[in-house]
Amino acid sequence: MNLLLHNLSIQIKPYRSLISMVIFLVSLISAAELKLEPIKLKLPKPMFIGTPQNLNVKNLQKPLGKPRPAFLAPIGTKNLSLGKKVFSSDDFPVIGEIEMITDGDKEASDGSFVELGPFQQDVTIDLGKKYKIYAIVLWHYHKQPRIYFDVIVQAGNNKKMTKDVNILFNNDIDNSSGLGKGTDMHYVETSEGKLIDARGVSARYVNLHSRGNTNNDLNHYIEVSVYGMPLK
Repeated sequence: MNLLLHNLSIQIKPYRSLISMVIFLVSLISAAELKLEPIKLKLPKPMFIGTPQNLNVKNLQKPLGKPRPAFLAPIGTKNLSLGKKVFSSDDFPVIGEIEMITDGDKEASDGSFVELGPFQQDVTIDLGKKYKIYAIVLWHYHKQPRIYFDVIVQAGNNKKMTKDVNILFNNDIDNSSGLGKGTDMHYVETSEGKLIDARGVSARYVNLHSRGNTNNDLNHYIEVSVYGMPLK
């Protein structure tokens, strides 16, 4: 028995240094992920100033009254969605082209937004492969103080959102869109956009829903930025 253990120890010994090296490299990767910095987010020009009045919407988030705090993510996090392919439930937008949603233009000027048809609509961004996603910033239309309804943001690994789906934001408080009752708050569109914490989920596709707004039944997108980094 002692001889067997001795022989086994001899066989394992050459691999000990390799195992130690692997453990060391894993610890280095984990440490790097813990080093955080603010995501590089250039905001568009504000189009209105002050607090909107007479917006009688349930479950409405109160304005911060000051700039949003910087969002911290691991060093190396970047905008993955810039120039990436976008699909839409509305094949023929009323205004604009679907590709404008990831063209980098966040301004609310004429010619910078896409207008989709009425009622429930959604868009899907294909990142090309799976990434680790830390934040999603969404601009619907911030030229006026509007509130969009049934805003749902989810990430998954196929275009139809049937595999490995993570719902990251949902303010559909009555499940009128049929994707589940949400608990997130309604919010007023501003030039800061809506920043959603994606919690480091791994996904290739990002899907966004809305169902009209306080001005009309149409749906608008200026820009969607998806921040993340390649999988290790």
